[in-house]
Amino acid sequence: MKKLFLLFSLTIALVVNAQRIVVKSGSFSVLKDQTEVNVEFKFDNVLMMKENVTEEQYLENRKRDVLANPKRGEAGWQKWNAEWQRYKNEEYINYFTKGLNKSYKNTSFKKDSPASKYTILLETNWVFPGWHGGMVVMTAEITGKIKLIETNNPANVLAEAEFNKFDRFVNNKEIVMEYGRVAGAYESLGRYLGKEIKNAVK
Repeated sequence: MKKLFLLFSLTIALVVNAQRIVVKSGSFSVLKDQTEVNVEFKFDNVLMMKENVTEEQYLENRKRDVLANPKRGEAGWQKWNAEWQRYKNEEYINYFTKGLNKSYKNTSFKKDSPASKYTILLETNWVFPGWHGGMVVMTAEITGKIKLIETNNPANVLAEAEFNKFDRFVNNKEIVMEYGRVAGAYESLGRYLGKEIKNAVK
């Protein structure tokens, strides 16, 4: 009963506190007639956790915690770290793009599409990966910027939006893991951006 109460309380907190996307300049309206848009993802010099530690320090702390668990040990750490790197380098952009295409269907959003006239650039500055315990999940939070730029002229920023401690998520099979919760936040972020684009092109 206590766990159910905590889960219910968490759900209410998410509804109240969830941070969405705020457009700071420009507009996404130029995407109205575009059939395909390129998507790029940057995860450089990202700070982690409430303490704002570097990713390197976060991984050192995570390694220490995993190695301290006799059921996981070195093999457990190697597996976890490999997945963290794979999600960071390959999967987060896939989840974000999946969310975009889910909520805005008039344009195809793709990574590695250099022929597209426009590019959506997602830059992450800060990540809190949340936690999981039994039936209780603390969702991940992400902070950063989204820029709409000309693919062949990246200095031309047509729109810029910010997301601050964005904590909505889409459930996935790895939600119990840190990288899974972060992926869920990126997919939700993509959905919210898709809604923003839909409103902008009306």
